[in-house]
Amino acid sequence: MTEDAPTELETVVIGGGQAGLAAGYHLARRGREFVILDAAERTGDSWRHRWDSLRLFTPAGFSHLPGAPFPARRGTFPTKDEMAGYIAGYAEHHPLPVEHGVRVERLERDGADFLITAGSRRWCARNVIVATGAHTTPRIPELAAELDPGITQLSAVDYRNPAQIAPGPVLVVGAGNSGAEIALDLATGSGIDDRRVSLAGRDVGYVPGSALGNGVYPLLRLLGGWGARQVRRRLQGVGDPLGRVRPGDLTEAGVGRLPRVTGVHNGIPLLADGRTVAATAVVWCTGLYPDYDWVRLPVLDDTGRLRQNRGITEHPGLYVLGLPYQSTITSHLVGGVGADAAHVVDRLMARGEVPGEPSVRSGRAARWRPTPP
Repeated sequence: MTEDAPTELETVVIGGGQAGLAAGYHLARRGREFVILDAAERTGDSWRHRWDSLRLFTPAGFSHLPGAPFPARRGTFPTKDEMAGYIAGYAEHHPLPVEHGVRVERLERDGADFLITAGSRRWCARNVIVATGAHTTPRIPELAAELDPGITQLSAVDYRNPAQIAPGPVLVVGAGNSGAEIALDLATGSGIDDRRVSLAGRDVGYVPGSALGNGVYPLLRLLGGWGARQVRRRLQGVGDPLGRVRPGDLTEAGVGRLPRVTGVHNGIPLLADGRTVAATAVVWCTGLYPDYDWVRLPVLDDTGRLRQNRGITEHPGLYVLGLPYQSTITSHLVGGVGADAAHVVDRLMARGEVPGEPSVRSGRAARWRPTPP
């Protein structure tokens, strides 16, 4: 039996979260032909499948995609389900051609174009925008394997609510926004008296979420790459400052603050000051990293990240969106990804057709064409 010919398109967007939808918005406005491939079953699932109490740490006034304000008061902080509903409605309103349940397994070159494979399906495209995000796989330290097997271990991706964890002392490792949110949730939402919650990690500081949305982030976005470099240098890898949970909230809830976890002693976590923590459960909020194992192109650096400059890679026609500090401090946020998407689509269009090469748009396979605005 012969293999079916791949569907031919000008552009394939891989990933249907906020970055992929922002790319789709700008591609549609420019009358391009494209498809958005998303592994999730529904648009917005990347938000739905997070812990129950999650709220954004940027306010609604700064948490919207291009062309559609978030339907809430500017100073409020949307819940994860509200954001999921907004994202889903955004894709339907424009409308954008999202194919769900499509997990891309390979991205490779096919002559001058790209070949995308997902199970038995294939697409051939002149351009590819990788919009799968940089926060997909939990970064669990190797020392986790040395903990006593009786200690329950969860990552921030696995955590949903306090009911997952039995009574007893809980250690949350990683004091960034996720760690602070989860520690507060465990301390205040459990309904279990016998629970002491500790938060281990270096202090990342605090900038009120209203300030992030109303002043700090917009200013740093205007400063562009220079502003992003200054922030990264100041943070020195300790994570973004707290934006919604105040340090005082943690103190009031009885969350104990501890130094970093640096090892394991007799099966229990060892702190930087030499103390140990006899916890019955550990929640790892130690960051996430991207999974690019499916990218079969020489575009990854030694850390497994895509080499890019403002979303443009060294391979003509291959672009990326939604990475932290891609061009500004807001590049990976809902309220900031639209500007990067516009830049990438502008560069994609400027690439044009290569003289002497047939265009994949001349293919006979069915494809979606937007109605120009």
